[in-house]
Amino acid sequence: MSDLDKLTSALSILPALTPTGLLQAFGLTNLPTAQKYGILCGIITFTLTVGTVLTLLTLGGSWKRIEQQESSGEVTSAPDSVVQRKKRALIMEHLLDNRDWMMSRYNTTSYKQDGEGITPLNELLSTIAPRNEAESNEAYQLNYKKAYRRCQDKPGGAILGGLPEARFESYARAYAGCGERTALHYRWSYARMYENLCGKSHESEERYKKLWKERGGDLIGALVRLELLEGDRHARELYQITSGEACGADKKYDAEEVWGFLEYGPFQSAKDLSSSSVFQLANDQAGFAIVDMITDKLLGVVHLSKDDPKNLNVTLDLPIVKPSSNDTLQVTEACFLLLDRLFAYGYRRVQITIDTQDVRAKRLPRSLGFTQEGQIPKHRIIKDANRDSIIYGMLNSDWEGGARAVLFKRLYGEAMFKADKANRSREEKAEEEERKLAEQKEVNEGKKKKA
Repeated sequence: MSDLDKLTSALSILPALTPTGLLQAFGLTNLPTAQKYGILCGIITFTLTVGTVLTLLTLGGSWKRIEQQESSGEVTSAPDSVVQRKKRALIMEHLLDNRDWMMSRYNTTSYKQDGEGITPLNELLSTIAPRNEAESNEAYQLNYKKAYRRCQDKPGGAILGGLPEARFESYARAYAGCGERTALHYRWSYARMYENLCGKSHESEERYKKLWKERGGDLIGALVRLELLEGDRHARELYQITSGEACGADKKYDAEEVWGFLEYGPFQSAKDLSSSSVFQLANDQAGFAIVDMITDKLLGVVHLSKDDPKNLNVTLDLPIVKPSSNDTLQVTEACFLLLDRLFAYGYRRVQITIDTQDVRAKRLPRSLGFTQEGQIPKHRIIKDANRDSIIYGMLNSDWEGGARAVLFKRLYGEAMFKADKANRSREEKAEEEERKLAEQKEVNEGKKKKA
């Protein structure tokens, strides 16, 4: 007897394929009626589900795509990781250009560990301030003239009596000082803010012009300015406000409140502080003194570290300030000024790393709009003890997507934010008109040559 005959014989003993026959075949004829109907409904539901799925696959073209993939030799199971990697979105060209330019600067900037010169990142973020026209390059001069004319067309406020060109000059030097590699919208915003600060009164114009001549490289804000670290001068002031001793209006406190979670400090003298890592920077770091714009007194210092221009990443270290300056708008603006210029140059990610036990420090990244990305156990050894770290990150898309706007409103107010937004829109329109005129000019010149 063949296998087919055996199968036919075995199936012949089954009853007819009716609901009663199926129940009898599985020995379920003695079940209560309700359970019989339940089983029957389950079978119907299963059949309808399978039928629906097959119908959707057919109508959606899945069978056809599988057939096409089989004929073309493509993998039809798990996606090939190499193929998927090739489908990643490419980085925008201007970011890649800025990356190559920033990487090349590490080969040309001269900096020594003993503090001679300035680091590449310090130089990058400092405002460009040539002392005279001979020192300025062609790009600076072109940007200065362009900004001067643009401010003449639309100044940011009332012209000062007796100083008709003051606003135009302040706007132009701030715009050109941002550097030709920064984003246009950043230059518009920074220059307009600087112009408003200078143009408040004759006294403010005189003060800011003096600052420009004496400290042209500073990043200027409404509340603070960021100066390049100077060992002796800043070390003395920083030691006074972070040693724990009573200073000015501040009462005596425990210096561990400042230095307890850092790998260095407290220090015994300003000289020890000056020779420490706070002032002796590595080549991939930058350091700035936070100076109050009203009192001209040092509030603290802020560092950037692990500069990685190849991947457009950098780390923002927690500002070193006295306890009474924590959570103040001055510290917030200091971080804002750095973040705004970093993203304007094309950095795509800024990171903050904090000790899990440093409760006070956790407030800063949250207030700046950073996102908590994760936690690293046994990340570092600080003062011979284990440190677990929390990682916070800010992406360029986060910054432009809303974080910058929130901080701008908090620091400068709703009215200034609306004015900044309107100015950006106006400048974009003017840029577009200039671009069209330039294109038309090229077309006309081409026609003349042909003629």
